This record gives sequence, structure tokens and C-alpha cells, in this order.
Amino acid sequence: MANPHNNTTSDLARQGLLAGIAAYTMWGLFPFYFKATQTVPPAEFVAYRIVFAVPFGLFIILFRKQVGDVLKALKNPKTVFLLLFAAVALAFNWGVYIFAIQQEQVFQASLGYYINPLMYVLVGVIFFSEKLSRLQGFAVILALIGVAILTLYGGVFPAIALILATSFTIYGVIRKYVEIGAMPGLFIETVLLLLPAVFFLLYLRQSSPLQLELAAPSLKILILFSGPLTVLPLLAFAFAARRLRLSTLGFLQFIGPTLQFLCGLYFGEAFTFAHAICFGFIWIGVAIFSYDAWSNNRRVKKTRPQ
Repeated sequence: MANPHNNTTSDLARQGLLAGIAAYTMWGLFPFYFKATQTVPPAEFVAYRIVFAVPFGLFIILFRKQVGDVLKALKNPKTVFLLLFAAVALAFNWGVYIFAIQQEQVFQASLGYYINPLMYVLVGVIFFSEKLSRLQGFAVILALIGVAILTLYGGVFPAIALILATSFTIYGVIRKYVEIGAMPGLFIETVLLLLPAVFFLLYLRQSSPLQLELAAPSLKILILFSGPLTVLPLLAFAFAARRLRLSTLGFLQFIGPTLQFLCGLYFGEAFTFAHAICFGFIWIGVAIFSYDAWSNNRRVKKTRPQ
């Protein structure tokens, strides 16, 4: 006889899977958006994303009747502190990512998000007692070799890639373990950053007009849409993070950097021999990691009672 609890768990996992795929697909196509808005400096654009994300987030909170969840979380100092920490890591990640796209470093950005899921695995093992299989360990070693080759042979330390991977791992881990819903948590994060973002824009305005004021109508529309484009994938990600294991969440992450890598090729970014070797090791690691995750999933399904 089928177990209703197993069915419920399966439904939640399926919902999380779909949400994760949607989030990483949107993020994977972001280089097109940031190329179209590349006249806006990264720090200023991060401030716009925060400012315009708040009203859009408030609309969703009101629509989903989650005001009570927001107020409850704000009464818990620990939750607020953790969300503030997550928000700072996220804003930093945004700024570095936008900088990478504008500086024609799409491949480094892609590399960072390829490394990210392997960081999830290590964090899961070190801090949350998740077991690391031999194949997963081998995949992590291959990734480290790839990064080392790019650094030594290519003469380029992949600082952008490592910063992006580390900052988003910090954000993902916090969002998985903070006891708050996806959208309320995201809304509080943007609200916590709202005043600093507004003050920063006012500071910039003292010396020269803001890019939003100088921009052509089409660019102004793109900047205004930074709010929804910020909230929607993060909402989907936070939704997935609460329903999936870190290892599964990390597996889905490969969608984003693959699309970003293709964007780098489309933009004609220089792809050196050192890049080829580095990505070769990363892709082999990804293939091993994916096979291991697929094999484990099949074993779980076979042993699950019907």
C-alpha cells in the first residue's frame, strides 16, 4: 500500500525540482540582460535591484497573504541577523557578477557557478554531516585541479569565479536552514538592504546624475524590471532550497553555468587553451557528480516501500 507521507514528500521534492530548474535557467540567461544594461556601474545597478525589488516583493507578500509571516520573523533577532548576513552575501554576489559580465568575464562567472555545487557538497559534509561518496570526492578533486591549471598555466587567478562560488554558497546554506518561507525571507532580505541602497544612490546623486536619469527610455524600462527579475529567480531558488537536499540543489546548479558558458561563446569572449583544460576537468567532475547523484536516486527509489 502506498504511504501518504511518501507521496507528500515526493510532491514537495517535485515542486522543489521544478522551481530549481526555473531559477537556474533564468540566472543562466542573465548575461543577455546585463549586457543590455552595461552602461550602469555594477554598484549602482545592485542598488537599483534592491530598491525596485522591495515594492514587487511587497506585492507578492500581500497577494499571498504572508504579512503575518514577515512580522513573525522580524520579531526573532536570530532570524533577522541570519537574513541580514544572507542579504549582504547576496548583494556582494550580485555586484561581482554584474562586474564580471561588463568586463567580458562571462567564462569566469560560468566557472564560479560550476564550482558552486561542489562547494555545496563540501559544506554539507563539513557542517551538516552529509555523506560524501568516493565519486563526489573525486569530482571535487577534479574541480580543484581545473582551477589550479587555470591559475598556473593560464596565469589568471580565478578570483571572480571563487568569490561568486563562495558568496552564493553562503547565501544558499543560510536560506536552506533559516526557519522562514521563501518569499517572506527574500522580502526581509531586500528590506534590510533598502536604506543602505537608497543612501548610496543619494550619495552618487550628489556628484552627478544617476544613470536612471540619463538613460534612454528603453534602458529605463530594463532598469525598472530589475526588481521582478531579481525577485522571481530568487523566490524560485529559495522555494527549491527548502525542499531539496544540498547535493540535489547543487546538481541543478549546472543548468545556470552551462547557459552562461554558451552566452560567453555567443558574445565572442576569448576562450584560451588554459580555459579549455580547466573547463575540461570541471565538466568531467560534473559528469561524475551527475552520474553519482543519478545512481543514488535510483537506489533510493528501488528501496523505498510502495
